[in-house]
Amino acid sequence: MIVLDTCAMIFDDLDPERMGRRACRALDAASARGTAACSDISLWEIAMLAARGRLDPGTDVITFIDLVVTSRNLQVLPITPEVAHLSASYRGFAHADPADRIIASTALFLRAPLLTPDARLRAVKGLKVLWG
Repeated sequence: MIVLDTCAMIFDDLDPERMGRRACRALDAASARGTAACSDISLWEIAMLAARGRLDPGTDVITFIDLVVTSRNLQVLPITPEVAHLSASYRGFAHADPADRIIASTALFLRAPLLTPDARLRAVKGLKVLWG
């Protein structure tokens, strides 16, 4: 399984050149196997970006989110009690962004790599990051 950061979900659909070969190969393989996933908070982040005018999905946000999830056969993972606890207590986080902490904690809890270009998340101890 691989977990996608919100920006990876957006780049994959709207700006795939930003993904890089390694990230695309990993996502293609996981998508084909049915092992690509995202945290449910990423759906909220996409909706917030669109509502604030920071993202133009080219369609209504509900349709866009549905297309992002279905086009890559993404499993939408809930914020479990374990993920919530990890995101609040893990000392390896260098920043306080709650969505990033939940996304990274989801990957940490599952012992899955995270697909992200985010340098702050790359710095999280114990988190395997795929990009490039």
